[in-house]
Amino acid sequence: MSFTLPDLPYAYDALASKGMSQETLEFHHDLHHKAYVDNGNKLLAESEHKEKSLEEIVVATYVSGALVQSGLFNNAAQHWNHIQFWEMMTPNANHGGGDKMPPELEKALVENFGSVDAFKSEFAAAGAGQFGSGWCWLMKQADGALAVTKTENGVNPLCFGQVALLGCDVWEHSYYIDFRNKRPAYLDNFLNHLVNWERVAGLL
Repeated sequence: MSFTLPDLPYAYDALASKGMSQETLEFHHDLHHKAYVDNGNKLLAESEHKEKSLEEIVVATYVSGALVQSGLFNNAAQHWNHIQFWEMMTPNANHGGGDKMPPELEKALVENFGSVDAFKSEFAAAGAGQFGSGWCWLMKQADGALAVTKTENGVNPLCFGQVALLGCDVWEHSYYIDFRNKRPAYLDNFLNHLVNWERVAGLL
C-alpha cells in the first residue's frame, strides 16, 4: 500500500492557545510529515513489502539492535508515529484536553504508576532524557501492564509487540519554534494542555 499524508484532525491554528502554534503545525505536518510520506513511497515502490499495511511494514523492516535502521523503516515508522501524534492531541478540553481524564484511564495510571502526577513525571523525564531525536511513550505491554519508555529516531512500541497509548515527538522540529531548546517545558505543556486523554483511554 502507498502512504498518504492525512489531514490534521483540527485547524492549523486550533492548538495555538494551548502552546502549539500554527507555524509549528505547518512546518511539522506539511513539511516534515509529508517528507516521510514522499520518501517512504519512493522506497516502498521498489520493496517486497509494498502490499503490506503500514503497521506490517514497520514491524517487518525493524532490525533489533541495529545502530542504523533502513530508510524504508525510518520513513514508515515516522509516518505511523505522526499519524498517532496528531490524534493524541485535541483543541477541545471537553473531549479530554488538558485537565480532563476518563476515570478508567486515571485508575489504570494510579494502579501502574502510583498516581497520575507520578506517571506525568516519568513520561516527561523519559522525553527530556532521550538523547538526540526520538519519542517518549506510554505503552501497554503484552501482559497488560502499562509502562513508560523512550525510543530513538522513529522506533516505536510496534517494534516490540507493544501497544502505543500515548506518544510525544521530541525531535527538535516538534518544539523549537515555540519552545526553542526548552524540551522539558514543551513536554509539560503537552501533558497538561494538549493530550486527548479520551483517545488514550480508548486504546487501553
